[in-house]
Amino acid sequence: MHKVLFLSLSVFVLSACGNKTSLQPITLSEQQQKLFEQSCKTCHANPASPAPQMGDIKAWEKRIEKGLPVLVQNAMQGFNAMPAGGLCTTCTPPDFEAMIVYMATASAQK
Repeated sequence: MHKVLFLSLSVFVLSACGNKTSLQPITLSEQQQKLFEQSCKTCHANPASPAPQMGDIKAWEKRIEKGLPVLVQNAMQGFNAMPAGGLCTTCTPPDFEAMIVYMATASAQK
């Protein structure tokens, strides 16, 4: 009995180690869609830009692993080539979070 319990627990723990952070596709609010079109899209839908592109799962996956709070903070404060606020002067932290999830899951939305 103890061996079965131990084996079951071991399988559970090991399977948890392989899980990656997964986001569900979202739909932006009308206001967030406007903000996205006016700011994020400038770089994140421009292949000439070094920014992670919408729907580029590999580019977003390694960023998402850092956690959404870190990505929101980076968007607000600026990070590498991304300017503070990401060209959006009126975006709130929830706006940034929604737009990050939107971009990171773009291919799942098609």
